[in-house]
Amino acid sequence: MRKRIAIKDHVQEIQLISRRCISVLIMMIILIVLLIVRFAYLQLANHAHFTTLSQKNWLDLVPIEPTRGLIYDRNGVLLAENIPVFSLDIIPYKITNMPKTLSEIAKIIPITDNDIAQFQKQLKQHRRFDEVTLKLRLSEDEVARFSENQYRFPGVLVKARLLRRYPFTNSLSHVLGYVGRINIEELRDIDPINYSATNYIGKLGIEKYYEDELHGTVGYEQTENDASGEAVRVLNRIKPKPGKNLYLTIDSKLQTAVEQALSGHRGAVIAIQPSTGQILALVSEPSYDPNLFVEGITSQDYQVLQQSTDRPLYNRALRGLYPFASTIKPFLALAGLDAGVVTPTYTIFDPGWYQLNDTSHVFHDWKRHGHGSVNITRAIVSSCDTYFFDMAHKLGIQRIDRMLEKFGFGELSGIDMEEELSGVVSSPTWKRRVKGAPWYEGDTLNSAIGQGFMQTTPLQLAAGVATLANRGVRYVPHLLLAEQNQGSKAELQPPTQAPPIQLSDEAYWNIIINAMQGVITAPGGTGYHFGKIGPYTVAAKTGTAQNHSIKNFNMNEEHEDQSKLPEKLRDNSMFIAFAPVEKPQIAIAVIVENDVTASMVAREILDYYLIGPPPIQIPLAPRSINKNQGKPYVVH
Repeated sequence: MRKRIAIKDHVQEIQLISRRCISVLIMMIILIVLLIVRFAYLQLANHAHFTTLSQKNWLDLVPIEPTRGLIYDRNGVLLAENIPVFSLDIIPYKITNMPKTLSEIAKIIPITDNDIAQFQKQLKQHRRFDEVTLKLRLSEDEVARFSENQYRFPGVLVKARLLRRYPFTNSLSHVLGYVGRINIEELRDIDPINYSATNYIGKLGIEKYYEDELHGTVGYEQTENDASGEAVRVLNRIKPKPGKNLYLTIDSKLQTAVEQALSGHRGAVIAIQPSTGQILALVSEPSYDPNLFVEGITSQDYQVLQQSTDRPLYNRALRGLYPFASTIKPFLALAGLDAGVVTPTYTIFDPGWYQLNDTSHVFHDWKRHGHGSVNITRAIVSSCDTYFFDMAHKLGIQRIDRMLEKFGFGELSGIDMEEELSGVVSSPTWKRRVKGAPWYEGDTLNSAIGQGFMQTTPLQLAAGVATLANRGVRYVPHLLLAEQNQGSKAELQPPTQAPPIQLSDEAYWNIIINAMQGVITAPGGTGYHFGKIGPYTVAAKTGTAQNHSIKNFNMNEEHEDQSKLPEKLRDNSMFIAFAPVEKPQIAIAVIVENDVTASMVAREILDYYLIGPPPIQIPLAPRSINKNQGKPYVVH
């Protein structure tokens, strides 16, 4: 009989199962413990972090652009405003096919090549989740047409915004400058947080210099979003802080009058209030419309401005470098008196030329046969070159330079604009550094009549004649009159004094000023174009800067007919003045390129400011039966 073999060992199986169950249970306990530890870590240690992430799933922080400050003139006339417009904006990260989207939009709203070019440029400068403007200034009809098709374009929206506008167009472009879209270089210099909702920044003029004051501070909205990322409601709002309103020293009516007086000419005019340094008018002609740059000027329009021979983009008032010509003579005369090389009664005989003892070169006076017996007063009145050749030879270039530098020539004036150039007060050191040549005595004589290497700007000339009007008291020329926070009163900005000019004898001021009065009133005065003096007194000095050599055109030096020359080769005329002499209210510098009308332009400006605008002639209506019918009424 065979032995029975056990098929199952129940005891062993039970033990095996028990061991496996215990192992699984231990593993489960370990996993549960790890899970509890992880939950504790997430819930306790990282509670704040994950709460924030959770909120970001349904909350969004949207920056709000601050309202840019307005700009007014000294009388409260609005010079730069913000107008409401509708724009078409795109959020790039919500667009899957940008070319197709742009093509479909163009079927609904006209999109120009310039719009596309500007959009592509801005696209590179913004983050994918920023709103980038495709088209500005949508019409009501365009807004309505797009709104009907809004559902087809997720990530494209119509947005209301404020756009900068300059109501005076060309009139104040060289003062105000303009705003334009922020470029890559500017992004490196600005606060990215404060400009997170801003597309525009000041590019030139007041808009650029006072960008921080005008821009304001960004605000925020905390919005609740739906599953698609669209805002459902606003949970919290931090209002943006608007930029400050600025009041300028400019008198817009005087500015317009200056532009009309200078109309049709290339040139510049600066008018300053001597007692404060406030700039009443700053004109550079021709000019341009700054509104073209706000929306993004087309390349064709920009080329027209840039390639124009009249250079309308060039700010002649601050950047124009011109020879002093004879406007340097009052300042040189002060240097001579103060240094004692001449006296009020010192007299020379002018035969029409001057020659240094050790040279054969002859320096000619502008008047071929000379002025005869000349003292310092007559030298200024008749602008006698020979007298100033003699004075400069005795003074030397160092003492001439020191006096010019005291008046602020050869350095930046400190005006609150960044485009200014400093001009040139030449010296032996300057010539060696810039020209690589030694200084000659003939250079000193040329400097004495404002030729050679000496250069100045219209602003420096105006500031210099204002200092003459104040008899040495100097103020930094400036354009900001007051600042105003929203809801507050305007805060006046006090004038800033520059170092005054002290002379060895204060009577010298009166000698120079009396001589400058004679430029207009005395027989033989070079200001005869100014005309008969009006109800105010004026002290002035004329100047003519040559743009060519007379010998090249076979003309008589004393009676040169400028009309026979090509326009660009005609002389520049210059005129500096202040009035009234007893209590100066205005000081001006006028430069007219390739024309001799500077003194006549100055006369129109001074008459307007000190007397008032000319009367307006209004003829009577034809149906009038007044006995004076046909004669105009005069309205002041």
